[in-house]
Amino acid sequence: MNFDYDPENIFAKILNGDIPCEKVLESAHSLAFRDIRPQAPTHVLVIPKGPYMSADHFCQWASEAEIVDFMRTVGKICEAEGVEDGFRLIANARDHGVQEVPHFHVHILAGRPLGRMLDPA
Repeated sequence: MNFDYDPENIFAKILNGDIPCEKVLESAHSLAFRDIRPQAPTHVLVIPKGPYMSADHFCQWASEAEIVDFMRTVGKICEAEGVEDGFRLIANARDHGVQEVPHFHVHILAGRPLGRMLDPA
């Protein structure tokens, strides 16, 4: 698998401060911010600060500290956003996964019933 990271992607620009975001939480290795096109009442994106393109890239090459920090950040967001009734955690990867930004990220969606994950093919 080729993991040629594009340092000009929109999330890299957010991390560099070139594009503003509505920050929810920042840690040593992660940044969480509100999605600009929310698909649910709660829609927060969590991204690692490192140059990782997809979930598998992150899981294979991120340090243990980065992985733990990222997952703890997801947990802190869920607690802070009050997702007691449930939430969906989504990570799209590459073309068939319909990944729009080539920087690993997860979506935390909550605040309403979200329906089934996929329609039967």
